[in-house]
Amino acid sequence: MNLRDFRYLLAVAEHRNFGRAAEACRISQPTLSVQVRRLEEQLGVALFERTSRTVAPTAACERLIGHVRAAVAEMDAILDIARALRDPLAGRLRLGIVPTLAPYLLPLVFAPLREALPALELEPWEDQTAALLDRLRAHELDAALLATEPDGPDLASRRLFAEPFFAALPPEHPLAGRAVVAEEDLAEDILVLADGHCLRDQALAACGRNGGLGGTLRAASLSTLLNMVAAGYGTTLIPALAAGPAQDAGIVLRPLATRAGRTIRIAWRTHFPRRAAVEAVGEVIATRLRGFAEGAAAGVI
Repeated sequence: MNLRDFRYLLAVAEHRNFGRAAEACRISQPTLSVQVRRLEEQLGVALFERTSRTVAPTAACERLIGHVRAAVAEMDAILDIARALRDPLAGRLRLGIVPTLAPYLLPLVFAPLREALPALELEPWEDQTAALLDRLRAHELDAALLATEPDGPDLASRRLFAEPFFAALPPEHPLAGRAVVAEEDLAEDILVLADGHCLRDQALAACGRNGGLGGTLRAASLSTLLNMVAAGYGTTLIPALAAGPAQDAGIVLRPLATRAGRTIRIAWRTHFPRRAAVEAVGEVIATRLRGFAEGAAAGVI
């Protein structure tokens, strides 16, 4: 038995006529008849009742045909996947992304990615850095957008763009009147994300707060931090891509004296066979964000 003979069986069952089935399969009618007969001999059952005018599936054929369709569908899926693998820019790409980047970056790059890579099916997965790296190493993700450089020889990464931080202040805050804010001046009332967010450690390091925070709020999301700052609860540092939502909330943003920030990278497994797809996605993102990064670095949002 082979896939070709199964396709012949399905054609005869669909057309109920050997001549039309042979035409659909682009072979001669005698060839089709011979192959169906051989398949019946291999299976040991009659698949069709034949008369001079009609062809009808037997009860045995009705029992088997669902399995035959499934087998042909699975084989077609295997062939489709193999074709996609021959073209690394086609098919699914599972892309992890950290939560402090996902809601701000994805709306900017999805349309350019679809336009530049129309055969690529991007499947985003949002999670914290450690979880993304675990999934990447477990082959549950193909690549990840991170704000830190991954460790270990099993992973490689490429720099995409630099994203500076801005001081986020309530309008009535004493620092809101300054053109530039020194990071250490934010240390007393800075609000940060919960443990596990790389932005938390980066913000604390920028402000010289590497120790404990006592009872300071630890938010689960950047949007919560922005809401708390807007309510006058404290200050924080935000990445430049989050500037729009911050300003919409009435928050005052000021550049930092040292232009502290983070570097966004795309990471993948060193031996991932579709590195070309990862590189292509990274190039589209880097190109889309190039002008933004240059403006943000100059303090222009």
